[in-house]
Amino acid sequence: MTQRAVFLDRDGVINRALVRNGRPFPPASLAELEVLPGTADALNRLRAAGFRLVVVTNQPDVARGRTTRAAVEALHAALEAQLPLDEFRVCYHDDRQRCDCRKPAPGLLLAAARESGLDLSCSFIIGDRWRDIEAGRRAGCQTVFIDYGYSEEQPSAPVARVKSLAEGAEFVLASGGVRAEWRAEHVNDGETRGGL
Repeated sequence: MTQRAVFLDRDGVINRALVRNGRPFPPASLAELEVLPGTADALNRLRAAGFRLVVVTNQPDVARGRTTRAAVEALHAALEAQLPLDEFRVCYHDDRQRCDCRKPAPGLLLAAARESGLDLSCSFIIGDRWRDIEAGRRAGCQTVFIDYGYSEEQPSAPVARVKSLAEGAEFVLASGGVRAEWRAEHVNDGETRGGL
């Protein structure tokens, strides 16, 4: 049986991002960590449908000296205790380090696929920033963009544009893991909301 995944960005997807001047920022501490409403239910439904749930997150503030790896891991432990997540994959680098794991590079997704035997063409990424959508596109996943109207670059033609993780999960479940090649021929300009 094909092993499918839903890759999830962290901040703004499963926990609330702190928005300042129209741009999202991660919580700096456990005190600032807030799981978004409906997240647990959405994740439980995706897992019940057979998807592996993999968080893929850029945390460049570690490289920039604004937080520590231990602080990031403490946030992940808190999320893991509350939510049905299978694994966290983290890029701690800044753009200047030119790694292959910092989204929009697809390295985090490709490594997860290699190590867990995932079929990326039947997998999805749900994210709230252009880097998430581009990483998913480069990895061959179907892309779901949560559009909060941030004052920053917007993604190019996600397969679906939604308003929450709950709505994104509905799209994934309605799509049923149809292969990306088929969807590319049958979806209108990446503006679909909901099923096929």
